[in-house]
Amino acid sequence: MRILRVEAEAVSMRLSEPYTIAYESVDTAVNVLLRMETEGGPVGFGCSAPDQAVTGETPASVLRAVNEVVGPALTGEDPLRWTLLLERLREPLASHPAALAGVDMALFDILGKAAGIGVWKLLGGYRDHIETSVTIGILPEAETVERARARAAEGFRRIKIKGGLDVEVDIARVRRVREALGDGVELRFDANQGYSVEQALRFVEGTKPARLELLEQPTSRGEPDLMGRVTREASIPVMADESLMTLRDVYNLARRDLADMVNVKLMKVGGIAEALQINGVARSAGLEVMVGCMDEAALGIAAGLHFALSRPNVEYADLDGHLGLVGDPTGGAVILADGTLYPGEGPGFGWTPAGS
Repeated sequence: MRILRVEAEAVSMRLSEPYTIAYESVDTAVNVLLRMETEGGPVGFGCSAPDQAVTGETPASVLRAVNEVVGPALTGEDPLRWTLLLERLREPLASHPAALAGVDMALFDILGKAAGIGVWKLLGGYRDHIETSVTIGILPEAETVERARARAAEGFRRIKIKGGLDVEVDIARVRRVREALGDGVELRFDANQGYSVEQALRFVEGTKPARLELLEQPTSRGEPDLMGRVTREASIPVMADESLMTLRDVYNLARRDLADMVNVKLMKVGGIAEALQINGVARSAGLEVMVGCMDEAALGIAAGLHFALSRPNVEYADLDGHLGLVGDPTGGAVILADGTLYPGEGPGFGWTPAGS
């Protein structure tokens, strides 16, 4: 089996419900979909969701990387030798983690299809489903409560609230949501680097009655010691998100006790192969792991899901980036029922284009 060609196409998808976080407002997601064709074998599909604020990439830079680096490097090669191929791309795509993640997905999709099983089974098959949280962006208090009630009515039992702009407003929003929902729903909070140490600790103290499950990335990723201070003093677990981009990052977070948990996103770290190594370090250090996502088409969410299902210590999922994407060409790549995600039944990531 040989790779004949690697093609990429940018797809723009409108969000049915635009949202705001601490550093930006979003109403559209642009993903790059990859198609890896083989001679005498299956076609692999991947998804890249660049985010300039997080991964440092744009759709245009991903397309250039695929056309100028990935295609020439992989054409004619054996796709089943995925470790060799990804290692070959590691240096030239060092500043393009989302592009590398798309290639990684396509290779694992081919591997699963060649083996005739889902990638989640290929990687270990620890579980066959996982609950996901669903995110509520920064909204006024009343709208936050209304949105939380609606999500709970849809079956979600884990809700993540975004904030980081005003600590007192955030405290009030979180407490009102808990009052509205009672104890049947777990609440998480993501400050997206918006707080100082003092604000983060004030938030933790002020939201004690809300019994939060965790606090995600309270402080700037550029000053890791600040998050370490919050971690040591806070009464709830602190999760690193933007502070975790590479294998070295998770090592430093663990070695210096800067976080209790880590959010592994395939787009940040470069795909499943790298996520497996990061997860191994986290497990050895006793750090709890959540698999997260960007604004990703369902195919990208599927890859994160298959990774989460394969590993026993990936106990949390925040895989809602596909919800509300209008015109997602990969819709159906995952199955959502009452807040729980299931993989598709087919081999690989369980998705092929309509009519294929």
